[in-house]
Amino acid sequence: MTLADLPAGRTEADGGAVVRLLSYNIRSLRDDRRALARVIRACAPDVVCVQEAPRFFRWRKHAAWLARECGLVYVTGGATATGPMILATLRATVLRAEDVLLPLTPGLHRRGFATAVLGFGPSAQLGVVSCHLSLQTDERQAQGRMLLDRLGALGTRHTVAAGDLNERPRGRTFRALAADLQDGWATAPWGGEYTSTPSRPHQRIDAVLASREVEVLGCGVPDGLEGVAAPDLLAATDHLPVLAALRVPPEPAV
Repeated sequence: MTLADLPAGRTEADGGAVVRLLSYNIRSLRDDRRALARVIRACAPDVVCVQEAPRFFRWRKHAAWLARECGLVYVTGGATATGPMILATLRATVLRAEDVLLPLTPGLHRRGFATAVLGFGPSAQLGVVSCHLSLQTDERQAQGRMLLDRLGALGTRHTVAAGDLNERPRGRTFRALAADLQDGWATAPWGGEYTSTPSRPHQRIDAVLASREVEVLGCGVPDGLEGVAAPDLLAATDHLPVLAALRVPPEPAV
């Protein structure tokens, strides 16, 4: 599969949907935000799971700027989830959304989840969680378990978690998540593998993880995708993005 072959978002005849989902740690827009917006637009996502969204002074203004520049709308998250955020196109219907604060470990940065259930077309629904797990091992493992619990509590059959796991695939938390969910890159590798760092990619610590009935059509770093310029990837932030195409089956008829 070449980079140009990743399917575009679409609604299918059976009521299912192909959804392009992008996961991106944007380092609070502290780098070249114009380059960042160009990368996101070129990926043509239906949904963006952001990590390290702006969360301090006038954070809503910065979130609105990013959404507008990328042709997206704000769904949930940001400061209210301590960093994770979800953006989407108008193709997605927001059925419900919630920001979840995780337990605070004294001395460590508080973490949270941005969560939403999105509808696509007449009958496809996708539960989405944007996450950024802890740097500390024990806390990260506990947050991994909470992530699985949160996906189960979304109340929809088809779910996806995307974000910065702060751990490589052989790590205990990553392996526990991949035991219950499909690791997008391992299931349908497309594009590049390593997400950190842009100047010297050598590790995969960002991932898209989908429930079993979601079909992963391709997943990876869109380095070389038409419109995604290498200088922009270097300038945008300190992570590389992960782009996935997911086929979401229709909900069963009642």
